[in-house]
Amino acid sequence: MPKKQKVNIDINIEKINYKHTNFKKMKKHNFYAGPSILSPYTIKNTADAVMDFAGTGLSILEVSHRSKEFVAVMDETQALIKELLDVPAGYEVVLVGGGASMQFCMVPFNLLKTKAAYLETGTWAVNAIKEAKLFGEVEVVASSKDANFNYIPKNYEIPEDVDYFHFTSNNTIFGTEIRKDPDVKARLVADMSSDIFSRPIDVSKYDIIYAGAQKNLAPAGVTLAIVKEDALGKVDRAIPTMLDYRTHIKKGSMFNTPPCLPIYSALQTLKYYKSLGGVAALEKINVEKATMLYDEIDRNRLFKGTAAVEDRSIMNVCFVMNEEYQELEGEFVEFAKSKGMIGIKGHRSVGGFRASIYNAMPKESVAAFIDVMKEFENKY
Repeated sequence: MPKKQKVNIDINIEKINYKHTNFKKMKKHNFYAGPSILSPYTIKNTADAVMDFAGTGLSILEVSHRSKEFVAVMDETQALIKELLDVPAGYEVVLVGGGASMQFCMVPFNLLKTKAAYLETGTWAVNAIKEAKLFGEVEVVASSKDANFNYIPKNYEIPEDVDYFHFTSNNTIFGTEIRKDPDVKARLVADMSSDIFSRPIDVSKYDIIYAGAQKNLAPAGVTLAIVKEDALGKVDRAIPTMLDYRTHIKKGSMFNTPPCLPIYSALQTLKYYKSLGGVAALEKINVEKATMLYDEIDRNRLFKGTAAVEDRSIMNVCFVMNEEYQELEGEFVEFAKSKGMIGIKGHRSVGGFRASIYNAMPKESVAAFIDVMKEFENKY
């Protein structure tokens, strides 16, 4: 499929039946950090394809990835990613396995000749740094480890002699986010696993953007990478075939058997995003949801946020009980669970609570959670 070709999507949201869209009657509200909530449209269409994929009489679980029906899925998925993120010429989209953790080594394998710069803002940045050190010198230009990663470092300098600068745009564990594309002279690499498609991005500023699927795209099992082709082929080392981006670009992400089910689910998510108006429309909804929840955290006398206000994530909202109410933490988790709020317990690194409000999270679920917070407050 030609680069940046428009994909026609015709989804009548109003005609999707009640059991897939009426969130007001939803018994469970899924705030898990990942694997996380998916759109009802994605779940419904994926479930249908498990029973009968594209009228083949076969399940998506058993169909050949070389069949014309699945090749069409792969082509359309890559084309929609390019369209929704306005990917310019000179970039290719690859869909591979291994998760973002595999990208922690693929990036330096392909780009790191002598030295790379990394921004240390959380657990996944720490893991990426550890992997990169296997391939060359790594300079950590700034870190927020001194405050348990509750803020994004500012006013740091990137050395001119680095091969690339890497940062993690959203920190799921600590609830901080970089929501602006950096202006840097070095090649730029970003792990956008938990906020991809949540806001428009200027892809032309980056050499590699990668993201695990299990937050804003699909079930775990497929990983998205957007790669600038002229960034590749600059290192002298031999790169194992499966870890060379050029392998997957050349073979259209079909060098080996791809994760067919997650890719099919990703396509459904992308169709749904386009039907809503694209990434800009999603950002507006996401900001509204996050603002609602943060306003309640700041108002409610039981709770307080853990991330610096200016760096708060619109994907992962982290908060704790105020000191005088800390003994109520476990009780609140159970109270919220009894009201259908699932997955709000915070990561052990932070404690407290975490409400992950990814693209598929409806505003009604956020409002329902706020009602639970108010009800719990009224008890005390």
